[in-house]
Amino acid sequence: MARTPAELVGAQPGPPYEFAFTFDGRTVTARPGQSVAAALWAAGILAWRTTRVGGRPRGAFCGIGQCHDCLATVNDRPNRRTCLTPARPGDVVTTQEGHGHDRHAV
Repeated sequence: MARTPAELVGAQPGPPYEFAFTFDGRTVTARPGQSVAAALWAAGILAWRTTRVGGRPRGAFCGIGQCHDCLATVNDRPNRRTCLTPARPGDVVTTQEGHGHDRHAV
């Protein structure tokens, strides 16, 4: 039976289903449907990439895949836009240094 808005005001959600992935060796929890960037933010991690010039920290900025500030290496694949990448159980996410391709390092 459908619940009314008045009944939902006091609703308490059940325990959420969570799973784990790692970021730079640290365990991070995520919920189904959550992006890697959202899970990192929820864990208090605000930066997971450094710029090519100067090594300045970057994290999510636009949140819609346009700015590319949120790039990280996910499961050994560099340049993944974490704001668009769904977190999955067992993912291995690492900070991306510069452009993410060691063979092109300058």
